[in-house]
Amino acid sequence: MTAETSTFTPSSRVRRIKVSPSTAAAARVRELKAEGRPILDLTVGEPDADTPRHVKDAAIAAIEAGETKYTSVNGTPALREAIRERMLRSSGIEYPDAAITVGGGGKQIIFLAFTASLDEGDEVIVPAPYWVSYPDMVRANDGTPVIAETTPEDGYKLTPRLLRESLTERTRWLVLNTPSNPTGVAYSRAELEALAEVLEEAPQVRVLTDEIYDEIYFGEGRMVGLAEAAPALRERIFTVNGVSKSYAMTGWRLGYGVGDPELVRAVNLLQSQTSSCPSSISQAAAVAALTGDQECVRRGVEIYRQRRDRALELLAGIDGLEAVVPDGAFYLFVGCRGLIGRRTPEGGTLENDQDVTLYLLESADVAVIQGSAYGTEPFFRMSYATDLGTIEAALRAVGEAVARLR
Repeated sequence: MTAETSTFTPSSRVRRIKVSPSTAAAARVRELKAEGRPILDLTVGEPDADTPRHVKDAAIAAIEAGETKYTSVNGTPALREAIRERMLRSSGIEYPDAAITVGGGGKQIIFLAFTASLDEGDEVIVPAPYWVSYPDMVRANDGTPVIAETTPEDGYKLTPRLLRESLTERTRWLVLNTPSNPTGVAYSRAELEALAEVLEEAPQVRVLTDEIYDEIYFGEGRMVGLAEAAPALRERIFTVNGVSKSYAMTGWRLGYGVGDPELVRAVNLLQSQTSSCPSSISQAAAVAALTGDQECVRRGVEIYRQRRDRALELLAGIDGLEAVVPDGAFYLFVGCRGLIGRRTPEGGTLENDQDVTLYLLESADVAVIQGSAYGTEPFFRMSYATDLGTIEAALRAVGEAVARLR
């Protein structure tokens, strides 16, 4: 049977979502590299460091000890306790065991939270620029994403005014991602408190705060999350996190959510009928990551800071490009409005940010992702979760390609 002869018709749920642009970009880069193209890849949000040695050792020890069976749907007691301790350490909040759910990555936890809570027509406020998966996860679960378009004047952050304008009687969730993918901007305590004042007027609205990059923070002290800044709203806040970014464990697929025990119970029920439980070995590794020596995290943050600063320095010398300065994570969201309308050496015209990214790929062998995929244009996102040599070579090539435009 071939695609041409198949009688399969995808469900409406599948038809209303699209392939993740970042996943598609990464696949295209792999294809070009397989063809022999020397692509400088700045697309993937994946740390280039290896998983820390003590974390790998914990996984190996778990295998040798025979810890290879099913676990509880919501994870092992040891992992839930490690998450509770981590939340207490990072936010000062002591959560009960029933408030913890564990899944196959933060993405699965977010998806299941929407599955557990959304009915047809329910609205979810998603500030733009946004992580590419949020709107489609809402659509896949019969919800309606309401895109709140932030502005450069507001630092690409949701403001109380914009939040109030976006709220309706059908609003069920607000999504906050801090530090953000793709901009890297993070909300201050004062900004979160101001948003909380508006949310107090809308008791039907829960907040899904995605803090997967909270350890990769370049500000003074530690990052403050919404649950800490707004204790009056704590029962309506669902905090999602994981070990993928801070501990270079993307392939281990281990994330967690913390919040209302009734929501957690519903997420666990759904997981019991889907993946049953997260990997037992990944759970053992996550315990070691969360409870072990954190020097690997501190070292990683300093490396990312150096890369960010060098990338910003190089971008500042390229006419027509302007980057949003990130507070954390490992992305630069680069404005390319100054390139729109310019002509390529081949005679084409750059009409939008997708044209810009294609031009950089074909003329500079540099792979980035167009800003329109994140709901804001004209921009492109580049990841600096790669070695400094690649970043420098890529941005030099971008500068040379831009200089050839007319």
